[in-house]
Amino acid sequence: MPLRRRQLPLIAAPALLSAESRRAMAQDPRRVVRSVPIGDLRALDPIWTTTYLTRNHGYLVWDTLFALDAQNRPQPQMVGEHGVSGDGREWTFRLRDGLRWHDGQPVTAADCVASIRRWGARDGMGRALMRVTESLDPRDPRTFVLKLARPVGFVLEALGKIDSNVPFMMPERLARTDPNTAVTEMVGSGPFRFLREQWIPGARVVYERFRDYVPRAEPASQAAGGKVAKIDRIESLYTPDAATATNGLITGEFDLLESPAPDLVPLMQRARDVVVAANDPLGYVYFMALNHLHPPFDRVEARRALMGAVRQPEFLVATQGTHIPTRECGANFGCAANEGPQFQELGWPRLTDAQARDAFRAAGYDGRPIVVMNPADNATLSPLALMTAETLRRIGAAVDLVAMDWSGLVQRRASRNAPNQGGWNIFCTNATVTGVQNPLLNVFVGNCESGWFGWPCDRRIMELNDAWTFEGDPAKQREILKQLERTHVESVTNIPLGQYRSVIAHRRNIRGVLPGPALFYWNLEKL
Repeated sequence: MPLRRRQLPLIAAPALLSAESRRAMAQDPRRVVRSVPIGDLRALDPIWTTTYLTRNHGYLVWDTLFALDAQNRPQPQMVGEHGVSGDGREWTFRLRDGLRWHDGQPVTAADCVASIRRWGARDGMGRALMRVTESLDPRDPRTFVLKLARPVGFVLEALGKIDSNVPFMMPERLARTDPNTAVTEMVGSGPFRFLREQWIPGARVVYERFRDYVPRAEPASQAAGGKVAKIDRIESLYTPDAATATNGLITGEFDLLESPAPDLVPLMQRARDVVVAANDPLGYVYFMALNHLHPPFDRVEARRALMGAVRQPEFLVATQGTHIPTRECGANFGCAANEGPQFQELGWPRLTDAQARDAFRAAGYDGRPIVVMNPADNATLSPLALMTAETLRRIGAAVDLVAMDWSGLVQRRASRNAPNQGGWNIFCTNATVTGVQNPLLNVFVGNCESGWFGWPCDRRIMELNDAWTFEGDPAKQREILKQLERTHVESVTNIPLGQYRSVIAHRRNIRGVLPGPALFYWNLEKL
């Protein structure tokens, strides 16, 4: 039976604003936006982690060399002029006028070179670019040159990547930090400054408009164009109780919810002064990450048994109900078009519970509890964990459902320890369709040396990734992508759980929200 969706009571929102916040609002409440983020911000470095909470933070603090517009075409952002040699191997980039770091220092080409190299050590698309890079050096304080061993067709797409890991530019002294060590000093050149002295972990993150930021002249278009800050202050208030967040929006305590609880969306839609709207044009995919290092999912037969038991409609109803558009999709690279790969085309196993139970036992499952991490403060993802636990029990597995907040899950998922020693077996998460459409963008299906959390390794996938990356014929690329999809299903890199259209909710006096896979606060105004 499908998981019954929770019913949350509507309770009064507490007085969450500090005296300092109230003084700021008293000066001009139209210049302060109070939002509820998708979780508690703990990791501050968007190169070190792929979590969307940190990515959204990154877009406020840092800027990018290029950015994708509303048609997902790369456009110059920090770059003023750029050119490429006739053989496609030498790219020259010159920074535009007026770029300054939040500490007042000018942005230099050396800063950008160091930032690209650090990002290139962490991100799949960045690693692919670095593999064909012969040299990357400053030519003068505002110009740098990228020389390639051979031409590739994704240089601007890489530098303008919109989803995690986004190639944000940092000062050289920070960008020289080991890529496996998180940067803790928040000095960017973006439209907002991070106010560390007002940051209260577990409660509040505050940003203020960077008055020396010089936006581009073009109109804002998704992550591209002029990043005009029309508000002075953003207060991001962590509110794990969904009913409190919803009531706070309805009563005006909050201005915007970045990830409203799906089962409370109808209540918000009926509220007179609240707008609920789709934010990402392509939507999101859900998927189940499996730990390939430890039993039982170190064996592909066990992973296939669980995949065969998954019923995507149950997961979609448990999380989104029936009032938000959803669709089944068995592909690791998403179903962006109206028609996506069919389950039978991908070789997705379809098993009854009894068949899956037998297959799970035959794969060597010995009855030990399977650790499922449940981000209880995340109204979008927590139902997936509950549905996963129910699916496992249906096929005869013992389950240890561990409740934690999302930021705690982000920290624990990095552990390679045994599940009963601080590690894990399963967690569920989401990703934008924009960010998973091909092997260079999709960090979540990396394998072996580039493996994401869960650490899958299938050398066939690595070989197909390389073949796709360096294939110049689009028709051949499409065929390789089909092979990749089937291989990912056969190996069970992770288990797709379906797609949905994300929504945000805000007060009716908030205008200028830019649709995109991330939530952008420039161009936003409060009337």
